[in-house]
Amino acid sequence: MRKILLISGKRKCGKDYISERLQSRLADRAMIVRISEPIKREWARKLELDITAMLSDGPYKEQYRRDMIIWSDEVRSQDYGFFCRAAMKEASLQSVDYVIVSDIRRKNDIRWFYETYGHEMIETLRLTSNLETRRARGWQFTAGVDDVTSECDLDDHVTFDHVLENNAEDGDGDQLIDQLLTTLKFN
Repeated sequence: MRKILLISGKRKCGKDYISERLQSRLADRAMIVRISEPIKREWARKLELDITAMLSDGPYKEQYRRDMIIWSDEVRSQDYGFFCRAAMKEASLQSVDYVIVSDIRRKNDIRWFYETYGHEMIETLRLTSNLETRRARGWQFTAGVDDVTSECDLDDHVTFDHVLENNAEDGDGDQLIDQLLTTLKFN
């Protein structure tokens, strides 16, 4: 690995969309890692839920989100790097130049990556979108989800390497990806 890109942002700001477009452009030189994947897999296993639906962007996971957040915070209180480490297992086996972590949500996530891989290997990207755009993408404020650490811990983290406003409509992401690739100097 040459670089690890940590992407953060509020729900429905386009983290997965941008990650997938970026990975598509970089092709076999990059892979996407999701910290939420080992969380959702373990939660689905514990409650005997549909793992495919839990990993999708559909409404199924929303009915479990609040309890899953509480449980994952309990795990993190014992080992803040638990889910980061689990998510990066596959990346350590791959031969890629770039790892895109599409869902950084906490200061301790960033801390774990810096401690594990060093500052020179890490780049941080904060995606922003206005409320109107997020609502158009299906976001609705949910108490216990949008006002807790998993959504708000990075609100005051002002040392992102890059900040990118993503109010693009579906299909308009090429300009954002071009801008991002130039900014990141991924070649």
